[in-house]
Order: sequence, then C-alpha cells, then structure tokens
Amino acid sequence: MKRRLVRLLNENPDSAHNAGSPRRSSAQDSELLDAYSAAVSGAAEKVSPAVVNIRVFHARQGPHPQTPAGGGSGFLFTPDGFILTNSHVVHGASKIVVTLLDGRRFEADLIGADPDTDLAVIRIGTAGLAAATLGDSRALRVGQIAIAIGSPFGFDYTVTAGVVSALGRSLRSVSGRLIDDVIQTDAALNPGNSGGPLVNSRGEVIGVNTATILPAQGLCFAIAANTARYIAGRLLHEGRISRGYIGLAGQNIVLPRRLVRFHQLVPEGALLVASIEHGGPADKAGLREQDVIVAWDGRPIAGIEDLQRALSETRPGAVVNVTVIRGTEKLQLQVTPSDRPIRR
Repeated sequence: MKRRLVRLLNENPDSAHNAGSPRRSSAQDSELLDAYSAAVSGAAEKVSPAVVNIRVFHARQGPHPQTPAGGGSGFLFTPDGFILTNSHVVHGASKIVVTLLDGRRFEADLIGADPDTDLAVIRIGTAGLAAATLGDSRALRVGQIAIAIGSPFGFDYTVTAGVVSALGRSLRSVSGRLIDDVIQTDAALNPGNSGGPLVNSRGEVIGVNTATILPAQGLCFAIAANTARYIAGRLLHEGRISRGYIGLAGQNIVLPRRLVRFHQLVPEGALLVASIEHGGPADKAGLREQDVIVAWDGRPIAGIEDLQRALSETRPGAVVNVTVIRGTEKLQLQVTPSDRPIRR
C-alpha cells in the first residue's frame, strides 16, 4: 500500500500546485478590486472638498416671498469662490444658497449663464477654498473610469462610478441648441447630480454632469471639461455668451493622411457636417451634408469645439470664408452667421 501511494503521488507531480492555484487567482482578483476601489476612493477624496450642494429659491407673492424650488450640485474651480454648475439648476432663481462639505452655507451671486451649453458660473464671497482641477477632455478614452459626485435627491456628496461609455455625443439643450461633444457615462446620475463633477481616476474634472435619459438605465451625460473651461472663461469676462448661428450639426472625425498631405492641412481632425437646417445660413451658403469643415476664416477647425469657439467670436452678420472638403475637392464658401433663432 505504501509503494502504491508513492507511485500515485509521482504520477501527479502538479497536484499540490493545482490545489493552490484557485487561491492565487482569488488573490489576484482581490488585488484588482483593491486597485479599482483605491482609484475611486482616492479620486473622490481629492475632489469632494470642492463639490457643493446648491439650493435655489424663486420669488413668489404672498406670505412666503421666496419658495424653495429645488437645486442641484456644483464644484469650485477657483479658490476664491467661483463655482461651475448647470444653467438649468440656477435658472430663474431669486436666491441661491451653497453648502460646502464642511457644512458652511453661503448665499451665491449669479455671474453668468449659457443655456445653449447648460452651464453657469456662480460665486460665493469667501476665499482660500479647495478647488477642483479641470482636466483635458480631449484625452479621454472610451472605457476609462468615470466617477460622479453630487447630491442626488438631497443625499449630499454621493459617489457613483462607472466608465466613459461614448464620446462626441450631442444633446439638445433647453434653448433648443445641440450641445456637442458630450460625454456618455454609465456612472449613475439622479436628480440633484446636475452640475456636479464627473472626474477621472486622478481626480481631474473631465465633465459637468447634466442629464439622464429616463426610463433608460446607464445613459447619463456630462458636458466636456474643455467646453466648460472655455464657457466659464467667457462668462467670467462678459457674463453671457453671444454667438453666431449657421444652422448645422456635426461630429468630430479624423481625416485620412493622404487627404491631409494632398491639401496641406494642419490638423488631422476636422468637422463632418451631419445635418443642415433648411433655409439657415449654412444652407444658403451652399454647405451640404457630408461636407468636411477644415477652416473658418483661415483658422483651422479640428472639431466641434473649434467651430463653437469660432462662432462665439464671430459677430452675427459678418461674412466668413469657410474651407470645406467635398469628396476630394477643397472648396471656399462664404457664410454669413445670424443671431440664433428663438425656439418656442
């Protein structure tokens, strides 16, 4: 019997190794989970001091002249009290009250709002505050970690995590204008998350949470950080955004290198015209669907953000030379932006 046992053991030399392998696999899984948890908790700890809860009040007649009218979230992006949030969160507010992570409350002033991108800047009268860092949304990749922080249904400083599901989406704002270059994520958002930050694993703000599609689950959207940075800068200087309107929707594309070399283009990125409003300035100028816009008044257009910035800096009524690629041909068209029509 003893010789038989020795022979069986010799026939299965890896038996001890195989017995231990599930434990090593489980340990590896635990390490991965710990790394993910550490990334999420680290980013949340870094950003949470800059996240604020916002309550708004509307003026009413009667014994209660100011009535609570909901609220949302926001985040400090400068240490001297400037806060980014959604335009729809503070729209029509007669009073805005901001609560910080440490419980302090301040009444905030509205600096400016842009319903076209659903962004607004408000300010509280204090300094030396923790401020979030705005990251580069152009560096985003589908599948990377996305962490949302806000106050859904009044539950302060709630953290949810997921991934960047898609880039370059478009949403229609309350003003009727398409908000381009929107980030889609499955990090859960609920009423009250609006205006809060969407951050990456390094704790950098990559977007401003703005919307969900109900009753769908996992379809949540944020305004890209690069758009938010530009709009916030304009609101700080001017208090509002006035922009030319040409009546088209587009999406970012990467041009084939042979086309870039042939036409001696500077950026490889460009804007593909996805649709054109009938009778609008783009239509009158002769732009067509599937045209590729590569320059605006001699200035390279590498994507939607560049065109939006160019329109924001163009006075309505000014004639602008637009360079487009149609098929393999490069054309020069003249477009006259107008004031954006009011949608009812």
